[in-house]
Amino acid sequence: MTETYPPLLFVHGFPLDHEQWRPQLEHFTAWHCLAPDLRGVRGGDPPAAGYSMGVYADDLVAMLDVGGIRRAVCCGLSMGGYVLFELMRRHPERVAGLVLSDTKSEPDTPEGKAGRDALMQVAEREGAAAIVERLLPKLVGPTTRARRPHLVEAVRVMAARLEVPGLVGALRAMRERPDSGPLLEQVRVPTLVVCGSEDEITPAAGMRAMAQRIRGAEYVEVPEAGHLAPLERPEFVNRALEDFLLRASFR
Repeated sequence: MTETYPPLLFVHGFPLDHEQWRPQLEHFTAWHCLAPDLRGVRGGDPPAAGYSMGVYADDLVAMLDVGGIRRAVCCGLSMGGYVLFELMRRHPERVAGLVLSDTKSEPDTPEGKAGRDALMQVAEREGAAAIVERLLPKLVGPTTRARRPHLVEAVRVMAARLEVPGLVGALRAMRERPDSGPLLEQVRVPTLVVCGSEDEITPAAGMRAMAQRIRGAEYVEVPEAGHLAPLERPEFVNRALEDFLLRASFR
């Protein structure tokens, strides 16, 4: 598989780290998989010009360059999808295929921007744990909350250990991200769009409409899953992703 198919690059969402992709990394062992932490998640020097989707996208390209990887099938969840839109905008030649999970192409509304501002204040005043407590009811679906409390706790622990400066930087980057709607009709690589049926942040109707704007895109709805569909229903998502990878023609 590694000789036939391009590597898989997994880009995590907010407020998570690369561990959100653990079920996929453990499943796709025949592929060359990369799942970095975005800048700031584990501390380190902030970008000189501040956090932005462009910074994250350029960081991914630099990582691919270090690994001698020309192109990858890029999988992004939520904020990870925003980063992939910027990657397509800046470096389309590096993208062999797209997997967009529980994300959207639209920029923040004024109300959304105000919500980001409020979360920045919470993060700076109370820390990462306070952020996840506010977001957790919408990050995972009601079925997961009722039937898989161990997963809810794993998400809580994952998010609570993130670094506050990086969290604030990510919120600012999401707040200022551009409108990627005009980019959808320009996508010319195999694309899979995945959405949890219980996702309250990026509802299924919007993601289905987004998929319809991408030429040849496949849409998969994940039952009994919320905003973190690949983590909440990994067997279902892994099967859909594997079917997509085996059918698609990556040139």
